[in-house]
Amino acid sequence: MAVKTDIEIAQEAKMLDIRKVAAKAGITNEDDLELYGKYKAKISDEAAKALEKNEDGKLILVTAINPTPAGEGKTTISIGLTEALCHMGKNAVAALREPSLGPCFGIKGGAAGGGYAQVVPMEDLNLHFTGDFHAITSANNLLAAMLDNHIHQGNALRIDTKRVVWKRCVDMNDRELRNIIIGMGGKADGIMREDHFIITVASEIMGVLCLANDMKDLKARLGKMIVAYNVDGDPVTADDIQATGSMAVLLKDALKPNMVQTLENTPVLVHGGPFANIAHGCNSVRATKLALKIADYAVTEAGFGADLGAEKFFDIKCRLSGLKPAAAVIVATVRALKYNGGVPKDELGQENMEALKKGIANLDKHIENIKKYGVPVVVTLNAFITDTQEEYEFIKKHCEEQGCEFALAKVWEKGGEGGVELAEKVLKAVEKPSEFKPLYKDEASLEEKIETVAKEIYGADGITYSDAAKKELKHIEEMGFGNLPVCMAKTQYSLSDNPKLLGRPENFTINVREVYINAGAGFVVVLTGKVLTMPGLPKKPAAYGIDFDEENNKIVGLF
Repeated sequence: MAVKTDIEIAQEAKMLDIRKVAAKAGITNEDDLELYGKYKAKISDEAAKALEKNEDGKLILVTAINPTPAGEGKTTISIGLTEALCHMGKNAVAALREPSLGPCFGIKGGAAGGGYAQVVPMEDLNLHFTGDFHAITSANNLLAAMLDNHIHQGNALRIDTKRVVWKRCVDMNDRELRNIIIGMGGKADGIMREDHFIITVASEIMGVLCLANDMKDLKARLGKMIVAYNVDGDPVTADDIQATGSMAVLLKDALKPNMVQTLENTPVLVHGGPFANIAHGCNSVRATKLALKIADYAVTEAGFGADLGAEKFFDIKCRLSGLKPAAAVIVATVRALKYNGGVPKDELGQENMEALKKGIANLDKHIENIKKYGVPVVVTLNAFITDTQEEYEFIKKHCEEQGCEFALAKVWEKGGEGGVELAEKVLKAVEKPSEFKPLYKDEASLEEKIETVAKEIYGADGITYSDAAKKELKHIEEMGFGNLPVCMAKTQYSLSDNPKLLGRPENFTINVREVYINAGAGFVVVLTGKVLTMPGLPKKPAAYGIDFDEENNKIVGLF
């Protein structure tokens, strides 16, 4: 029998009216929901405020080993774990990120889970959803337009056109827009200068939206965003451009968390979506805090491997919001561990204990890293049909020797029922004392923070800096932003900044090529290696296989 695709499974789902799903989470007043059709809703500010009196539940982070072409299934596990907790009679919700159109039409595919552990409506979630990303794109580009208009209309702020740092954005992979020339034509067409595009998920406004507590906080953060420097070298902000109010108006609905459901009708909050390789990789603080108020167990995830998403979850999101995780789950697969051990993708279905023993070093490093934050760790394997019992037993014994709880997850195949073993281990872990603390202190210098992450989390021997990066770090500290955390932008495929170094690389340096301040979001972005803030499409993008079947009135090929 042919295995059904994710979209086929999702399209067969028996979804509940979102009002009934919300009622499961204790939101029974329909006026507290802003409906986007039958199966999507935003939670009103009034409802979120009223729920603040509730006690917080336990926060569980789901992270993973470094991603490989073999797949790991972090979102699948997050959803399956939430379903499993509910299957056991517990009150649980998930708080996840919104997918970007870039990878959906590019190479990675959608981000709504997989198999029988999915969020639905899957097509809506992966495409326009409730328009949050469009609102962020519009606000970002409004600021860019107002900035250039200010320069064109006489430049009263004396902006140095060679030092405009605000970039335009679009939620699509489009390498041709990385470096462009604007203002070509006549005098009425603006000032000619070099400009750049980034993908929407890398926009500072995405970071601002995901870290803001409310509209007042959002506006304060928007206003602080640095867009350029004047001829004296002083920063020019969005407040200076008088763009804050108009951006806030565009973002007023995007600020509200979205509620959808799993295939088993479990409530899920999906809100915000910064990438973890080039941004801070976590869903919104508002959605996470709301999840803690409406459930005893809130399951959230952080993007890519634990060296990126989990580090930023702990050192940026938790630091800036006061959130304290009770436990962390590290997701791996037998296939991915063998890939880290040197097995080609087309041979991963064959048992190879030697490669597994070599590749498990990648998992070991992530376990070590999570423990550095004082958080109890559970390791789970996302099961594949080609896995063998000997491989499972080896990994189980290895993890237990590392002092970790271990569970096999079959949520892709069985949904919540297949995640009960994992849920039992997580429930055991969250009862252990969590002694969470960030990796570095606020008062450390920016270089000390970068060095701490590079050495402690990546395992690097040291750091090299371009002259421009070194100069900008000094400038950022002189402006008074040295107390902010650092957001490391790095390849997701390796613990190093070289995507080809798999497993647990040693004897390497991290190369910092560029640094810039996100004063509104509240962190310093550090670009390493060859990481890009505007991806390109692959030779055969996923868009080739996506279509609308007009005879059956449904989307096909989405995932």
